[in-house]
Order: sequence, then C-alpha cells, then structure tokens
Amino acid sequence: MQVTLDVPEQFGLDYTLPELAKQIKLYAALAMFQVGKISAGFACEFADVDRYRFYEECAKHKTPVIHYEPGELEAELEYLCGT
Repeated sequence: MQVTLDVPEQFGLDYTLPELAKQIKLYAALAMFQVGKISAGFACEFADVDRYRFYEECAKHKTPVIHYEPGELEAELEYLCGT
C-alpha cells in the first residue's frame, strides 16, 4: 500500500525526501502504538527500525512501552511483595 502526502516546502524541516518519509513513518508508528492500535513489534516493522531504536523513540516521546490496566500494577506488586 502507498500513501501520498503533500508537504509544503516550509514544513520539510531540512530533511531530504527519504529522511522525511522515514520520520513520518516513525511518528505514525509511535502514534498507533501509543493508542494501542498496533503492537511494538508491528510498530518496529512499520517504521523499519529495530526494537532498541523504537524504545529509544518511545522514551523521547514519553510513550510507555508497558501498559497496565487500572489496578493491575498494584495487584502485581502486592503479589510479588507478598502483602
């Protein structure tokens, strides 16, 4: 599948066309991962980066890589601590 975007010159942000395309794919992967539409593995594949680079980008953008349901983390900690 191919998607075509019209990006005004002033928003090229000093990227070459291939660099801009790679950045857009990475940001799209981060956004879809953040809202739970895709897994981390698929996000890496989509953005064509390895898992380390993807997790680095998640950290930069304050995107958690582990998601807990409300109360799930507390229950896990109670179980592990034996309280």
